[in-house]
Amino acid sequence: MIREDKVLQSTVILVLSGKGGVGKSTVSTQLALGLREKDYKVGLLDIDLCGPSIPHLLGLEGSAVHRCPEGWVPVYADKEQKLAVMSIGFLLSDRKESVIWRGPKKTSMIKQFLQDVHWQELDYLIIDTPPGTSDEHITVVENLAGICDGAVIVTTPQQVALEDVRKELSFCKRTGVKLLGIVENMSGFVCPNCTECSNIFSTGGGKSLAEVTGIPFLGAIPIDPKVSTARNGSIMGQMSGTSVAKAFTHVLDTLITNLENAEKES
Repeated sequence: MIREDKVLQSTVILVLSGKGGVGKSTVSTQLALGLREKDYKVGLLDIDLCGPSIPHLLGLEGSAVHRCPEGWVPVYADKEQKLAVMSIGFLLSDRKESVIWRGPKKTSMIKQFLQDVHWQELDYLIIDTPPGTSDEHITVVENLAGICDGAVIVTTPQQVALEDVRKELSFCKRTGVKLLGIVENMSGFVCPNCTECSNIFSTGGGKSLAEVTGIPFLGAIPIDPKVSTARNGSIMGQMSGTSVAKAFTHVLDTLITNLENAEKES
């Protein structure tokens, strides 16, 4: 089990997806950045061992990880040390280097990430997971037993993605992970000139699934190419007033409100 003194009383959130390519890491990064801009101290843990993209998304590639008596020291994304990041990407000499490991070695590395990172005091710990329901997910759930507040599920609107999300929902139910909500990413493309929204991959699938399953719907995020070029600053701050910034703001605010309401009820 994860050492509770490593994360203290932080709110621990898993970000899951049924399949790859739905923007799970982007959502994880934006949640972390948005929480930091709300003056919270945040940890962002990237356990997607075969496709670590968090260092790239935050412009932290090439950063080094050091050890202290308490464990690994995470990489900080700001001078104020309000956003701490850990990823296997910091341990690879080349971004193009592939991680070719069998399950037991992956499990061992994830346990080290969960047990040996010296996060110090955190308000939130966001954990970006690989797609699917594999060894990595079981290891995470087992090591977070009793201290994980729940999971955010990221999907895209098309049917094939939603079918994989149903498997993710089943995984959470069987392992006792609370479902905090569904985010529908890539929900339409907003033209930068006329602001008209074109539903490239259809729309509303995530919301419909949330309604059918009784899971909170956190919001729909449209496609905006500028999102992939943002570095170390939230879309909510850098692109304030745009459709995508408003969508991310709604997702984050709804998530925080739901967590606060759940805490009051408990």
